[in-house]
Amino acid sequence: MRIPGVIASLLLLALAGCAAPVPGMGGAAQRFAELRDSPPMLRAFLARMPKGGDLHSHLSGAAYAEGLLSQGAAAGLCVDPTTTTASPPPCRPGQRPLAAALGDPALHRALVDGWSMRSFVASAGRSGHDQFFDAFARFGAAVDNAAAAAEVVDRAGRQRMRYLELMVTFQGGAARRLGASIPWQGDPAAFRARLMQAGIARLVPAARAERAALDQAMRAALRCGTPEARPGCDVDVRWLAQASRTNPPGQVAAQALLSALLQQADDRVVGLALVAPEDHPVALADYTRQMHLLADIHDAVPGTNIALHAGELVLGLVPPEALRSHIAEAVRLGRAARIGHGVAVMAEDDAFALLREMARRRIAVEINLSSNDVILGVRGRDHPLPVYLAAGVPVVLTTDDEGVSRIDRTNELQRAVQEHGLDWPTLLMLERFTLEYAFLPGASLWADARTAQRVPACAGADPQAAPPAACAALLAASPKAALQWALERDLAAFDAEAPTLRY
Repeated sequence: MRIPGVIASLLLLALAGCAAPVPGMGGAAQRFAELRDSPPMLRAFLARMPKGGDLHSHLSGAAYAEGLLSQGAAAGLCVDPTTTTASPPPCRPGQRPLAAALGDPALHRALVDGWSMRSFVASAGRSGHDQFFDAFARFGAAVDNAAAAAEVVDRAGRQRMRYLELMVTFQGGAARRLGASIPWQGDPAAFRARLMQAGIARLVPAARAERAALDQAMRAALRCGTPEARPGCDVDVRWLAQASRTNPPGQVAAQALLSALLQQADDRVVGLALVAPEDHPVALADYTRQMHLLADIHDAVPGTNIALHAGELVLGLVPPEALRSHIAEAVRLGRAARIGHGVAVMAEDDAFALLREMARRRIAVEINLSSNDVILGVRGRDHPLPVYLAAGVPVVLTTDDEGVSRIDRTNELQRAVQEHGLDWPTLLMLERFTLEYAFLPGASLWADARTAQRVPACAGADPQAAPPAACAALLAASPKAALQWALERDLAAFDAEAPTLRY
């Protein structure tokens, strides 16, 4: 007899609440198997699941519109109700104080919709790609980095995450101006030398001070170190310094070089990234040149970590020729240790060889399922996540711009399970990868993160007990290993907690 859909759903939920344990399965694995087919139950379970980190998160795009609106209102900003674009005071004719939206539901709705993907429906001449990237210009004036960071980091803490790498620009305007003051003549090494002669290193102390002030203000907003400390206080936050790929070559070089020098001088800044739409005309025209710029900086500044957005493209958005080599060039020329998005991988020349190379060299790919859906229209079976997994390429699930997309990282885990059938061991592996491929200093806990084989010093040790001396020494010396050990401790506790997650 065929059970009607509503009744079947009710039976599924009842079974999920009282299913008997399956011999040989851990508590978390058992509970996951019981409720993975119920989206509401799965959401609640994954929200409680301990997580490693998010390695691909743009600070301004990670903040939700509601928070940005409140920040902008407190700063006295103005807004054009027609375009929903915020700007500094005084308000010009046709503008309203942004604070008016706090008491005007219609204006509030319009701003949240204009500053995010909420309620967006594609129409002739206006795509999800357009809405997504245009939102940044509309809300940009309202972004308070410290307040945004407090919101984003606290959201991570509430989802039981251990680590965040947030992308932000430090001293970007000063670097651009310096880069623009030097004629670009086509030689990356010569231009870098001229930047050094022009004093770009003198911007590093100001950039460090900017970063330190941001951290301090964020932690103050979270009330860290007080009895009212918020969950975000337990999250280790590091920063990726940004350079915009849509600027002229000299300005890109200056921002990227400052980012590398800042990373060398400040252990809270752990890498650099190129940002802005990959399909922008300048980004397309200068792509290979920018990879050579990054290669020169990487080789000249020891310890530079590079994460590159590459392959955030789809046929139709750009011509086929633009799909042929961006990921390969990022890996082979641009010295990328991680690739952001990687959606167009199977359109690359000799894609299979590229996948083998990424797997062999352990070049991780940052997968942003919701972002790729709303910007590129790539979802479900069209998404290459299963391809990367099958090829053995390290994968991390990340959010990109969770505020603009109206998601959180738990949502991305849920999408991966529901759309791609990820099982519990794969979810655990991907969470371990978020710390294994983080730009954290220090040696890893893992001899092989894929199989969860620990290094000899910690092999066999109980994460919920005091580690033996050799393991304790590793954890004390390595921030990476210490966070990895903390995640293992969290996961062991969750294995005991998971069977109790019932109504």
